[in-house]
Amino acid sequence: MSSLPRQPTFDGRPPGVAIRTIPDAGGGARIELRQLRYFVTLAEELHFGHAAAREHIVPSALSAQVQRLERAVGVLLVDRTTRHVALTAAGARFLIEARQILAHVDRAAVLAQGMALAAPRLRVGVLDEGYDAVRPVLRAIQARHPELQIHQVLAGVPEQCRLLADGRLDVGVGRLPGAAPDIAAEMFRLDSLGVLVPAEHPFARLAHVPVTALRDETLLLADEEQAPEFNAFVAEVCRSAGFFPTLFSGSVQTLRAAADLVTQGRCVLCTPASTAAVSFGPELTWRPLGPSVPRYPWSILWRAQDPSRYAVDLVRTARALSAEQGWRDAAGERAS
Repeated sequence: MSSLPRQPTFDGRPPGVAIRTIPDAGGGARIELRQLRYFVTLAEELHFGHAAAREHIVPSALSAQVQRLERAVGVLLVDRTTRHVALTAAGARFLIEARQILAHVDRAAVLAQGMALAAPRLRVGVLDEGYDAVRPVLRAIQARHPELQIHQVLAGVPEQCRLLADGRLDVGVGRLPGAAPDIAAEMFRLDSLGVLVPAEHPFARLAHVPVTALRDETLLLADEEQAPEFNAFVAEVCRSAGFFPTLFSGSVQTLRAAADLVTQGRCVLCTPASTAAVSFGPELTWRPLGPSVPRYPWSILWRAQDPSRYAVDLVRTARALSAEQGWRDAAGERAS
């Protein structure tokens, strides 16, 4: 006889996920604001020494305060070993609420002092200042909210996901090939893939460069730690054309540095059309690859839980602009 499916626990946990309680925890213990601040700092650093330095206390005092917080809450919030610090599942949930509590306390203090509230801010992760894919979205959100301070943070997609998860970033931009339970993503733009070459290169005279022509070129890929998702995309385009390219042995972390290598004639660079708007100078030319090359997908990334109102508005703005400009249309992009 088949058994009935297990029901979720009363607190919303999936079956089989246990909360690590603390025996004999003091149910009447009070949670102090400094304990919340210490916990949030530790969650951001995941290192007792670094977190203690930020809070100007010694690591042992920080550890003691976090342990008191855990006893007050009644569950373990942090996994500790001699080499590793990580949040438990309960700690990750607690972090969201702790940040909100501290934000409300800070706001209350500002209001009580009769001071003007600080301007709202939106921290946006971008791969490189040379990528123009998200610029129209940022301009539109700035026009809708003139009071908003937009801070652009240069970071690859793996780093963006880490910064989103620990609350140091509000929105990311890039391609998220795998599922990330804490990160929501929505594709808003398909970007033509092309190749950057010296102006005197034979490719510069072509309307479209055949992908198979890259077989005889030395191809520069992105830094693997910074943009593994883009490298995998380019590698798949080449593999589908029946070859794997000869790769440049060095690496760079910015488009400007990559363009300098191309100018020297040491390699060519596969890059999306959104970089073509950048002025690399008359010595370089960007040409689209063809025929029937898949376009590179750009997505807006944000925290699945507790996104800021401006992050939500940016997603809606990207969605509206995408429909208006035809960024995802099969026929290609209209000028933005």
